[in-house]
This record gives sequence, structure tokens and C-alpha cells, in this order.
Amino acid sequence: MADRILVFYGSYRSDRLGIRLANFIVSELRTRGSDVELIDAKAVGLPMLDRMYKEFPAGTAPPAMEALATKIKAAHAFIFVTGEYNWGMQPGLKNLADHFLEEWYWRPAAVASYSAGRLSGARSSFTWHGTLSEMGMVVVSSTLAVGPIAQTLDANSKPTGELGASLSKAFPRFADDLAWWTEAGRNQRTKKQPPY
Repeated sequence: MADRILVFYGSYRSDRLGIRLANFIVSELRTRGSDVELIDAKAVGLPMLDRMYKEFPAGTAPPAMEALATKIKAAHAFIFVTGEYNWGMQPGLKNLADHFLEEWYWRPAAVASYSAGRLSGARSSFTWHGTLSEMGMVVVSSTLAVGPIAQTLDANSKPTGELGASLSKAFPRFADDLAWWTEAGRNQRTKKQPPY
């Protein structure tokens, strides 16, 4: 059975360069045999958080929220592709993630960050680690940090130049780390269900 991985991307800007990294990750994981889907927060279009999915009576959540909850519950692992806004998280991605809680539990997650500058979204990545842990995920130690994004991936999400070569070299360890934890979680579920 292929690993089912959801790749979350959260920029709402009109000129979105980070989508290059999200598309790169999806393509690379598919090459490795994973069943991958890109979840674009802007396309999903959830409103600013008023009620979490669990706060709706069964069958009454908005259709986009219900569909995404089903996908999250069926996934084996998650990757969060995040830019950095003023040293912090992208609000669109955080808003999407906050609509759910128990649906995330007991699965591994990885963080890939990017920016237009040389710091590669590292401060946002650091913040996401604690947040995802609080939301019940096991966050793998390997991360991807890409910047400047426009000099690393071209408009077709292909690595370019020296920075692109560095990303291509770093990706296998990132993917292997997530795959190891994904397999560990799937195997553990066959032996014992999570305690809550």
C-alpha cells in the first residue's frame, strides 16, 4: 500500500512563488511511489475560523470542510509548505489547519519552508514545529528550507542552478525521514490503536 500523503500549501497572494516548492514536493513524492495530494488553502477557501469541524453536528459541516476532514482522516502523513510573514506563519495555512484537531492525531508531519530571501522561511518553520506537535502530530526532524525561492525552482517547479541542486540533494533525506515515521505509525496501528 502506498503512503497517502497530503501536502498543504497556504499562500493567498496573487503572485505565489511557494507553489513551486509545493509542486516540487508532490512530484518528487509521486516519483517515490507515494499517493500524494496537494491541498491548497486558497482553493479550499475555508472562512476565518468560527467553528472547528468537530463543533458541527454530524453531517452539517460546510462541504469543503467535510471533504477535507475525510482526506485528513484517511492520510498517513502530512507535509506543510510554509512561507514566512513578518517572522511568523502564513495566516491562510494556519487558518486551514486550525479548523481541525483530532483529525490530525497520531500521524507524522514534516515542514518545508521558503522565502524570497536567504533565510528560507526558517523562523516560520520553527514556529510550525511546536504548533503541529500541539495538534497531535509527530513532527520529523528533517526539514526543507528553500530560499531565495525564485532562484531555486523555476516556473515549472524544476530545480535550477546551484540552489536547485542543493534542494535536490536535501530532498531524499527529508522524504526518507517522513517515510520512516509513516511506516512506523502504520505498523503500530496494526498492533494497537491510539489511546485517544
